[in-house]
Amino acid sequence: MLEGHAIVNDKELDTLLQAINRIYRFDFSGYSKESIKRRIKRFMENDRFTDMAALEHAVISQPAYFERFVEEITVNVTDMFRNPTFFKSLKDEVFPVLKKLPFIRIWHAGCATGEEVYSMAILLMEAGLLEKSLLYGTDLNAKVLDTAKNGIYPLNHIKTYSENYIHCGGTQSLSNYFTLKYNQVIFNEDLRQRMVYSVHNLVTDQSFNEFHLILCRNVLIYFQQDLQTKVIDLFSRSLSPGGILGLGAKESIYNYPRKDDFIYLNKPERIMVKTAK
Repeated sequence: MLEGHAIVNDKELDTLLQAINRIYRFDFSGYSKESIKRRIKRFMENDRFTDMAALEHAVISQPAYFERFVEEITVNVTDMFRNPTFFKSLKDEVFPVLKKLPFIRIWHAGCATGEEVYSMAILLMEAGLLEKSLLYGTDLNAKVLDTAKNGIYPLNHIKTYSENYIHCGGTQSLSNYFTLKYNQVIFNEDLRQRMVYSVHNLVTDQSFNEFHLILCRNVLIYFQQDLQTKVIDLFSRSLSPGGILGLGAKESIYNYPRKDDFIYLNKPERIMVKTAK
């Protein structure tokens, strides 16, 4: 490893991504080129690479190093009750639909460290729906899923989480749902027992169940259009007729070739229903 300024050119980037796909079956080719270049450049500078060939050799020859590479270049930013108006819309407009079902399956795709999954579980509990629900959290990054499985988060985030919870219409105190230990909070077991976490690659993996609600927020913005279409196809196949899809505030199905497969339940919040085709 060398100190200096990292340079990432398109040809060497393509060579690296092709090698990763060939050896590890991780396909990053559909990711936004500028986004992934920025993240690889930051990774190279942090690990003091100036040469893409040296980075490729390290990533390809050391599987453990490749795992760290994936952890660093994938986006793992999330919060509890992020964008509270979205969660309020779930409570007011989606939960009445879910309430009619005998059993509820929810998929949080690209869930990162799981804060959104715990947010959903809390709101389902308050609506009397958690006992008949199963929440699946998936991500490309196995390490962040360990955090989600344990439900342990830094105490210094809780003030923001509590404010978001109140703004989305929470009916209790958020502190009812966790215990304090040192400078961390541990969310209650009765929330965790309704969750299943596993590694899933939205680019290469297939549908693994039929869901009534899928949330994939602030993931598609990092993908090029062809890959966005592929992922929305996956969600469409994974939703039951009348199932509901929630995307991020800057995401839409505007350029999706089969956008008529969905109708908006709440367009500003990017919540839509799969038509019963």
